[in-house]
Amino acid sequence: MYIGYLNTLFICVFCSFRILALPDQITVGGIFDPYDDRQELAFRYAVERVNQDKSTLVRSTLNADIQRLPADDSFHASKKVCQLLRSGVAAIFGPQSEKTANHVQSICDALEVPHIETRWDFKLRRDEYSLNLYPHPTSLSQAYYDVLRRLEWKNFVVLYDTSEGLIRLQSLLKSNELKVTVRQLHEDSDWRPLLKDIKKSQETKIVIDVKQHRIYEILKQAAQIGLMSEYHSYFITSLDLHLVNMDDFKYSGANITSLRLVDPNKPEAVQFVEEWKYGELRYGKTIDEDIARITTESALMYDAVQLFARALDDLDRSREVDITPLYCEGDKTWPHGSSLINYMKWYSAHRSEADLLNGGGVFDTRKIGGMGAVPNMPYGMPTNGRPGMPPLVSPMDNRYGNLMMPGGMPFTNATHRPYDMVQVYGLTGLIKFDTRGFRTDFELDILELDAKFGLKKVGTWSLAGGANFTRSLVESSSGITLNLQNRTLIVTTAIVAPYTMLKETSEQLTGNDRFEGFCVDLIHEISLDLGFNYTFKLVADGSYGTKDPVTGEWDGMIRELLDHKADLGIVDFTITYEREEAVDFSMPFMNLGISIIYKKPTKKAPSLFSFMSPFSLDVWIYMATAYLGVSVLLFMLARIAPEEWDNPHPCIQDPDELENAITLSNAFWFTIGSLMQQGSDIAPKAVSTRIVAGIWWFFTLIMISSYTANLAAFLTVERMESPIEGAEDLAKQTKIKYGSKLGGSTYAFFRDSKIPTYKRMWTAMSTARPTVFTSSNTEGVERVSKSDGMFAFMMESSSIDYEVERRCDLMQVGGLLDSKSYGIALPPGSPYTNVISSGILKLKETGVLHTLKTRWWKERKGGGKCTMEDSSTSTSGAAELGLDNVGGVFVVLIGGMIMAAFMAVCEFLWNARELATDENASFCDELSSEVRFIMKCSGNTKAVRKKGSVTPEEPFIYGSYGSSSYGYVSRK
Repeated sequence: MYIGYLNTLFICVFCSFRILALPDQITVGGIFDPYDDRQELAFRYAVERVNQDKSTLVRSTLNADIQRLPADDSFHASKKVCQLLRSGVAAIFGPQSEKTANHVQSICDALEVPHIETRWDFKLRRDEYSLNLYPHPTSLSQAYYDVLRRLEWKNFVVLYDTSEGLIRLQSLLKSNELKVTVRQLHEDSDWRPLLKDIKKSQETKIVIDVKQHRIYEILKQAAQIGLMSEYHSYFITSLDLHLVNMDDFKYSGANITSLRLVDPNKPEAVQFVEEWKYGELRYGKTIDEDIARITTESALMYDAVQLFARALDDLDRSREVDITPLYCEGDKTWPHGSSLINYMKWYSAHRSEADLLNGGGVFDTRKIGGMGAVPNMPYGMPTNGRPGMPPLVSPMDNRYGNLMMPGGMPFTNATHRPYDMVQVYGLTGLIKFDTRGFRTDFELDILELDAKFGLKKVGTWSLAGGANFTRSLVESSSGITLNLQNRTLIVTTAIVAPYTMLKETSEQLTGNDRFEGFCVDLIHEISLDLGFNYTFKLVADGSYGTKDPVTGEWDGMIRELLDHKADLGIVDFTITYEREEAVDFSMPFMNLGISIIYKKPTKKAPSLFSFMSPFSLDVWIYMATAYLGVSVLLFMLARIAPEEWDNPHPCIQDPDELENAITLSNAFWFTIGSLMQQGSDIAPKAVSTRIVAGIWWFFTLIMISSYTANLAAFLTVERMESPIEGAEDLAKQTKIKYGSKLGGSTYAFFRDSKIPTYKRMWTAMSTARPTVFTSSNTEGVERVSKSDGMFAFMMESSSIDYEVERRCDLMQVGGLLDSKSYGIALPPGSPYTNVISSGILKLKETGVLHTLKTRWWKERKGGGKCTMEDSSTSTSGAAELGLDNVGGVFVVLIGGMIMAAFMAVCEFLWNARELATDENASFCDELSSEVRFIMKCSGNTKAVRKKGSVTPEEPFIYGSYGSSSYGYVSRK
């Protein structure tokens, strides 16, 4: 009797608990847009998985009430939500449309029904009854920023299609350390003009934030215009890049990086998809392959349903929960909505001190239903509120925690330990909410497109640890090396011995066969090691690369690298800070420094005619010609000028003949006497002859002064000069000029140097006239060779070593002025920089570089011809004065002669006119008569032409002629 009574009591108690428990069927609403097939399937499948898992909601099953709504249709959304609430639902999932979701949220807030979302939402505040499993925009933006900083992106272009993209990228746009160019894609499908503008701007790094279905078309059009090469990098913000067919871009060489929240290849995700397909087949349905591929939103929807079911089960175990119909028109709310949503946000994975000491409550990696769990507990089970764990209670104080239930009560357990934030694992990894209900702490995979494996995980990102790349340097190098194999690289170079030279052959050569030299062999050795092909190309303007100080633009080889017209640049390319800012350099293949190349001093035997050294042979010939010409001209002008004809007998007032003192011999004597600064007793009287004499004296003054000054230099040069031993000696003297290649690294070294000695040298070089800068090193060496010790040239020591091995008249003076290196230049951001450097290092270690230098410096092309002398004395002479130095004197001389001849002709014509007037004769007759007399050139007397009578009023004038007749009387 007693036992029967106990059984009856037990049955009644059990039935009472069953009445107060959850109903057998719990309805959950799902609202989806017309094209959210994946979301709907994930929702239905998640509900089925919960129902199959007997460890969760053991007394109830979930029923999915799915409603389809047009996107952004708020009116129908409110009707559907109210319809769902009238039927009695425990939560509403979706929709994805922002406007519709906001309207649904407002209704759920009013009736205190949990609203669970899996969409991207930029709002910084979460509604009380809203829960969104999608990673929060601030954390996503921080992830983008951390990854790009880790990739060392400083300048890039952002391509976006909607304003939401700017919100996602706010951390990038706000950073002062990054230079960001923002471009919005228009609605048309042809974005090639915009991409061409980006190509012209020489930007090589692009961030793409567009809808997933546009990614492939953007990359395809970028490839069509040449923006998908190994020098271009892309960062795609979509978390579903694995859904895009990237096979067309695997071998482009472009570096494509992205992030993902869900790994579709991990076992849980693969099992999810397979069971998803199988579940649909049971109902006679087939899933399209595109729909069957798991997306971030579908995985989030699955995790959301699982999390909801676990939280509802925990809430049911802690209190009586019932689900009642609700009406939008009424004011009744669901009393358990706030508790359920807070369970999802806040129920804890906290372990007590006893658990820590006993080793209990540790998470393992076991997955049940796709979620990580505590040992021996079902999917998503927290470490509280389960059998074997302290039950949940509701104390009335808040002494031990600050995570509050609605009404001010904290979540606690029997040990009065506050609950931590929920930490369970799903398809999307750790599901953890912060104090505001945001999913800010999550982990993302960093993906890169690999030519062999496609999208490959290369690192992870977390809010606490930032971006961490897990690939090793060997893995990175092997991937780049694989991409480099069988690729043909364009190598830009310039003709500079012995680095790159044209082969001297009678055969017609093409391609790489035209070239030889150290750099040609070096590229060949590297290509054998790395497996790439190459094509040499001469730079168009012959310049290595100089930056315009006004425009900031580069020319030469650097310009071609910046324009991606070449992949490598090799020659005697000095690595400088300015060049390093523009392009990338490999590790040095040769170390050197600036030194001085100078004419090797030699002793000259004294010359028998060394007195002629101050003037060159040309000047001496011109002076002799000038002497002859002036003498003859003086003689001719003296015969023409009437004033040069004098009375030989001054006592006779009416002589029969006149005499000219400037004969041909006297003219030669006069000019030679003036040249020798001795003078003579012959004095020109006519204006024309005096002009000739004055100009000749000016000419001789300049020439004799120049000769005397230069002769003194020749006589004292050995006493005044001493051999130069280095840069200090050059800086202290002014006689020997020195220079460098214009625009080269040596030029920049002296220009930018702060060392006083080098600053003085730069001042001397920059102000020298004519200029001491040359267009090439070869021109500078030639100038040193021809200057006879009056010019020194500064260039790299390696080039000097090459020259002095072949030019025995040249030598290196002093040591190195600095330390620098030659390297291979590559376009900025080139992926091949490290592997090329590794190849050079390998050649150094194996001795190949030393062998190549010995071959081209000491063996080939006349190398080893000369032996450097340990010490020698230097003698150098003053430079000969060429025609360029004294040419102005000859110009003055010729001008004076022309002026004298002009004056003589004028005098002659005037005299003929007066004679014709006095004799009443024709001017032409008088002129011809005078010309005939002058042309005889024999005799130096001239008959006097007398007038008929002389009166006292009309005194006799020597040289006048009578009016009746005139004639010439020759002296016997």
